[in-house]
Amino acid sequence: MAPEHDDSRLYGVQTPRVETIPPFVSSSGQEAIELAASVDLVLDPWQEHALHVGLGEKEDGSWASFEVAVNVPRQNGKGGIIEARELAGLFLLGEPLIIHSAHEFKTALEGFRRIESLITNYDHLRKRVSRVRRTTGEEAIELLSGQRLRFLARSGGSGRGFTGKCLILDEDMILGDDAMGALMPTLAAVEDPQVWYLGSAGIGPLSVQLARLRARALAAIEAGVPDPSLAYLEWSINPHVRECREDCTDHDDPNAPESVARANPALGYRLSLEHTERERRTMGPEIFARERLGVGDYPSDESDAWAVIGKDAWEALADDRSQPADPVAFAIDVTPERSHATICVAGQSGAAVHVEVVDNRPGTAWVVQRARELTEKWQPRCWVIDTGGPAGALIKELTDALKVKQDDDEDLDEDEEPELLAPIVQMKTRDVVQAANQFYDAVAAHRIVHLDQAPLATALAGARKRDLGDAWAWARRGVGVDISPLVAATHARWGLSVEIEEPEEEVEPWAAFG
Repeated sequence: MAPEHDDSRLYGVQTPRVETIPPFVSSSGQEAIELAASVDLVLDPWQEHALHVGLGEKEDGSWASFEVAVNVPRQNGKGGIIEARELAGLFLLGEPLIIHSAHEFKTALEGFRRIESLITNYDHLRKRVSRVRRTTGEEAIELLSGQRLRFLARSGGSGRGFTGKCLILDEDMILGDDAMGALMPTLAAVEDPQVWYLGSAGIGPLSVQLARLRARALAAIEAGVPDPSLAYLEWSINPHVRECREDCTDHDDPNAPESVARANPALGYRLSLEHTERERRTMGPEIFARERLGVGDYPSDESDAWAVIGKDAWEALADDRSQPADPVAFAIDVTPERSHATICVAGQSGAAVHVEVVDNRPGTAWVVQRARELTEKWQPRCWVIDTGGPAGALIKELTDALKVKQDDDEDLDEDEEPELLAPIVQMKTRDVVQAANQFYDAVAAHRIVHLDQAPLATALAGARKRDLGDAWAWARRGVGVDISPLVAATHARWGLSVEIEEPEEEVEPWAAFG
């Protein structure tokens, strides 16, 4: 339980310095907070805030945030957020499988022991437990309902073979591509999953995934538009590059107690200023800045970004009043790991082509129904999909969804296919190359206009080229961001001018002799 507030103490700032949150209309956070309190897990205001925004819901009841990241210095109480979220998943949300993953086995084991104690020491939760597995490497809590909370140490293969509903990724400052490649597909086959990342400041090349999340958050904040599926909360200071002498408004003084308070929300609750001063004297300045002030070292920075199309060049093409004129073209793209999908539209806007992200959401289950809705509303000239790309798997389902519904009295001949509401153009490799190069040329010639949307800007900031012979296409792997908004926008623009084959009109055999 948090200590009572003492007016003579310096208390940690409860709101994060860096924050982006998708809009939501309701939250399960208060219920999670009350459940935690029922087992004497009393949370600080900042922990309650993380649960409130992380468990925010859209109008249809689905999660507003597919991913939730909490970046806070050590010993502030991120474990309390983890425990409250896991209790909620088991006893409130009905999640069939929650996977708790940590970099080291000892950290995963400690998490298991803490949550086991909370559950087994209180009758109203213990009576719902079927069994607790304590075998090394098999630690789990199973309920009578069949729900499970499973604990894993991360490795290249941990998580494979599971189908989870919620991923809890502790120690996210040590999280790279191999672990993500093993864990993220566990969510692919379930509806409305969620991932929680919790850890402290980045530690260089080991912080690959945390750097990606942070880059998305910063891009969203800079664009003034929330990331559509990421809630990111970071407690840290804005450090000095050089010694502060006169104007300190843009930076925090790393030697000031107020800076410790800004980066450590638990200061005055479970963390004392006296202890942090002992840390300062013991650690070197760089280590103290990272471990206590949240000043991270992230593997990607501005010098690595906007490597294909410059940031200034892209921002110069923004026009928030632009709208696409009929006829429009739509395109669908999916990330290689199928974690996100995007629908983009393109249409003429004066002498330029307007490109826009219509939808960018986790998973792929929503795509086809949304495509049918957009088709009925806009009657586009075509839909565009890269046959050889990840979205190619949706072609058959999309084709079925776009078939014209027949009235009961309009029977089709046995060999007659129903018409499509809009043609589906299936791109080949040469088309993908042409589309990417045409998009690049159009930007250079100022023949593109856009709304300065965060998903598209983030994709462009991390975009890289993939060489294909003497030409190139957008690289899908190893770029560190969701590239699907850029690929879909590129393909939608290409779809505006592609020649669409009209179905051949069948001629009756006797018509030639008429």
